[in-house]
Amino acid sequence: MLEQIKRVGKEIGETLGRAWENLAEGWRELLSRCGNALTPFSRSKESGTDEDLPVAYPRWGLLAGEVIERDQEIVVRIELPGLDKEDCTVQVEGNTLVVSGEKRFDRDTVGAHYHIMERAYGRFERSIPLPRNVDVEGAQASFKNGVLTVRLPKTGSASSKRIAIH
Repeated sequence: MLEQIKRVGKEIGETLGRAWENLAEGWRELLSRCGNALTPFSRSKESGTDEDLPVAYPRWGLLAGEVIERDQEIVVRIELPGLDKEDCTVQVEGNTLVVSGEKRFDRDTVGAHYHIMERAYGRFERSIPLPRNVDVEGAQASFKNGVLTVRLPKTGSASSKRIAIH
């Protein structure tokens, strides 16, 4: 009987060990691929009071992006679900693209009972290092289907400029 208990205990330990390793591997991949995309969201007067939000609303969100370098330009794409172009600003500061804005809570859900709350709300700012100097005067930004695309011609010296979103 004692041998059976030891064998079952060992099997349970090995199963839990494999499950823990799989979970740890998933977290390592998430952090290595998306660590910079994890963006803090903070409350502001414009986005409403804390009473508007469920008690345990997320304070971090994933703003996934990509930076593509071509011969003549750098293209940055960032997913901004739930936002319109008027909700965010884009500027270049030296060799860093800074995207900031605010995601407002949908107030028509007040009084509802949430079963899942994974979307973050409030002010955010995401800084993306650029691999080369860019010409800020020639920079262009567009917004379509919740994806912000910023095109930055290469060359030029480091400087700062706010970019209008079309």
